[in-house]
Amino acid sequence: MEGISTQRCGIIAVVGAPNAGKSTLVNALVGQKVAITSPKAQTTRVRVMGVALEGDTQLVLVDTPGIFAPGRRLDRAMVQSAWGGTQDADLIALVVDGRAGLGPKMDPILDGLANRREVKWLILNKVDIAAKEKLLTLTQKLHERVAFAETFYVSASTGDGLPELKAAMAKAMPEGPWHFPADQVSDATDRLLAAEITREQLYHQLHEELPYQSAVETEQYKERGDGSVEIHQQILVARPTQRGIILGKGGQRLKEIGSKARAELSALLGVKVHLYLHVKVKEGWDEDRQVYRDIGLDWVE
Repeated sequence: MEGISTQRCGIIAVVGAPNAGKSTLVNALVGQKVAITSPKAQTTRVRVMGVALEGDTQLVLVDTPGIFAPGRRLDRAMVQSAWGGTQDADLIALVVDGRAGLGPKMDPILDGLANRREVKWLILNKVDIAAKEKLLTLTQKLHERVAFAETFYVSASTGDGLPELKAAMAKAMPEGPWHFPADQVSDATDRLLAAEITREQLYHQLHEELPYQSAVETEQYKERGDGSVEIHQQILVARPTQRGIILGKGGQRLKEIGSKARAELSALLGVKVHLYLHVKVKEGWDEDRQVYRDIGLDWVE
């Protein structure tokens, strides 16, 4: 009958090298924060689904960890999680940093995509700070490696090109019922979201290496009678010196991390948050199966 709309729904796997802007893009398409971001590479560790709406279409965006040459077990688990995020996808969207261009980091991704049967789109990100001539050359080189069906030029941080990209994604999705309720924006549990927000603050406030050598576990998450939420988390590090860095002089660094994380969680959850952090030295935490389970990664041999 005329006037009756047809629902569409599809899964879009967002892949790319570390720091290409995948999480920023997913957050922008969803319209609110569902994945943590930082200027540092390899911020995303686990697959997170962001749910975006465009008219009668629901876009299930799978934000994956950056694909890179893995060394440690944790690295291997992150890369496995990234490629696992492309399973069952209706569309694979490769996000490339338009300013950084090609390089050895892109080789395993392009090789992995070349033989995939799924429809593949190329999204050149950060075009607001990339030279136009370089973008055209980069696009040509990428198309020589992988048969991309479409190419889009966007800036996830400024929003340039995103309405056109989102509309095109919606049009490309198959007809079918929505996978999630209309008001759901992510598949991440509040416990996982809380741990990720605190980990994001570690990236923002600490120097280059330490965030990669730490993990955040939400040990307790409960609603109080007044509607507020009480959250207890532990930050795992491998050595006492790392614990000292996170604590800071007189515990000030940890207080600052907790204050910023608490404020953001309160805004995201819409309730008052009581956040309690403590730092635990656990040598070899990145070789502990239980830690992998807690942070949402599969154990890899």
